[in-house]
Amino acid sequence: MYHNSSQKKFWTFDKEATLEQMRYEANTTFRSKILTSGKPGVNESIFLDPREEKVLFRHYEKRLLDFCTIFKPAMPKSVVGTACMYFRRFYMNNSLMEYHPRIIMLTCAYLACKTDEFNVSSGQFVGNLQESSAGQERVLEQILEYELLLIQQLNFHLVVHTPYRPMEGFLIDLKTRYPLLENPEMLRKSADDFLNRAAMTDAGLLFSPSQIALTAVLNSAARAGLNMETYLTECMGLKDDKETLSKMYDSMRRITSLIKEYEMPKQEEVNVCKQKLDRIHAEFVTNTNLKRKRGYEDDDHVVKKPLVTEEAEWTDEDLEFL
Repeated sequence: MYHNSSQKKFWTFDKEATLEQMRYEANTTFRSKILTSGKPGVNESIFLDPREEKVLFRHYEKRLLDFCTIFKPAMPKSVVGTACMYFRRFYMNNSLMEYHPRIIMLTCAYLACKTDEFNVSSGQFVGNLQESSAGQERVLEQILEYELLLIQQLNFHLVVHTPYRPMEGFLIDLKTRYPLLENPEMLRKSADDFLNRAAMTDAGLLFSPSQIALTAVLNSAARAGLNMETYLTECMGLKDDKETLSKMYDSMRRITSLIKEYEMPKQEEVNVCKQKLDRIHAEFVTNTNLKRKRGYEDDDHVVKKPLVTEEAEWTDEDLEFL
């Protein structure tokens, strides 16, 4: 289904440089709009540069993942993956300086619940925030205001194929066709951890869900000291297809590198960038699309405590299998 999907056609790219260029253009477009608006007090120093936007993007993406992780009732992995992908797609063509990630991330999670038919009411959704009843009402009002904007910016392509389903397929395949591995379930936990880390990179914009899932399974096997080369050559029929096997290994190396190179920003740097962002939104962003309303303005209300740690149980050495 993925190969005939809007995800494959419109949201899968050939190289990382393309994604970086799109984000740079979004940053530049917003700068130009404000600089030519004639508003007093506008100069280049007030804006976030692309590096600072990346710092804040990673900070808020992590908060989104934390929010989804501790959500009650428990949020299915497919919903979490969809929410993260919505967030990443939205800011490929939009600047954080124009649309504050604080509300966009919640709108992504809310829309993902609907798209993946995870049946929670709007009241249940905002009930996961550390807000008063009145505060939750204001948050919900903002989410509903931004929902249509999010859908439009996603070009109405709402179905997201995540790696979690193909990972289940690979585990079933290992159980039925690869007797050399006695207990494939032993690979699940570290493979899940790998996919959680992959969700916070551009892997989902560059590779198919099955490629990411296979990389997760093989990484998990490598951590357990298992050699899975015969699974690729015998069970997957690639023994005599050297070209395909070589391309597969190359993709897995690139996915692994994305995760290995990913770093969470330091809190001090995040705080400085947040001050700049909040000033921009307070002084210069009236939002041509939506009128900014008072309400959800405190990051601390998103989650009670993060459950997904920055490094989890992984180290760089865990990713050195290719």
